[in-house]
Amino acid sequence: MKKENAIKLFQDQRVRVQWDDEQEKWFFSIVDIIRILTKSPNPRKYWSVLKARLKKEGSELTTNCSQLKMQSSDGKYYKTDVADTEQLLRLIQSIPSPKAEPFKVWLAKVGYERIEETEDPEKTFDRAIETYLKKGFSKNWINQRIKSIEVRKELTDEWETRGVKKGLEYAILTDEITMAWAGFTTKQYKILKELKKENLRDNMTNLELVLNMLAETSTTELSKKQKPKTFIDSKNIARKGGSVAGVARKDLEKKLGGSVISPLNAKELGKRDNDEIKSIEE
Repeated sequence: MKKENAIKLFQDQRVRVQWDDEQEKWFFSIVDIIRILTKSPNPRKYWSVLKARLKKEGSELTTNCSQLKMQSSDGKYYKTDVADTEQLLRLIQSIPSPKAEPFKVWLAKVGYERIEETEDPEKTFDRAIETYLKKGFSKNWINQRIKSIEVRKELTDEWETRGVKKGLEYAILTDEITMAWAGFTTKQYKILKELKKENLRDNMTNLELVLNMLAETSTTELSKKQKPKTFIDSKNIARKGGSVAGVARKDLEKKLGGSVISPLNAKELGKRDNDEIKSIEE
């Protein structure tokens, strides 16, 4: 298993983390998080006591807790209890500490917003637009991105109708579409843009978004017409739908004389746009 090691700062303090390419997850050292949140002189003992308590409560955190070899302060590698992001947030909820309180308040707020969105789905789009604006995306890009969400939802609704299972099967069909139009699997595309957990569509240019929407819309319409009965049928349709956008991409690239697939991610695209604005103003 290929991993990328990194040290994350948590309120200016070091937390050991590892990236798992296969699962596409960050794993955090639990004792490091406990040390920061509790200021315990013995975070390992604190975690041992907390783990026993959580086990009695029937928490899945203790049964699903993984171990990875991480470098200690003495330079050697030892097996260390780790948690992914979801498990980490669950852990923080179990720690009585003033430093953990802001996270608990944030989790409660997110939970409340999700309930609101269930009752009024329009709020999902309103919050998405607000988030993208705060991140510095242009209104034109945001309009394309919101439309792409609608297109994706229509596609997944069609897949659900045809009996395609969420999770792995959705991912396989998405890979087929992406490979057919862009020449990359989703994972390869993310590597090109130097992404990890980030959403691929959030890091596409306007043109990439348009082509991706064409691929997904074509797949949806073909599926509605052909009414696939098996997953293999849906897979073939996904490939055909993606190839519609693939033909359009290749034709456009011939006319432009270069690739429309950009290795730039959202941060780099935003920096380039800001530089262009500054040059115009100057």
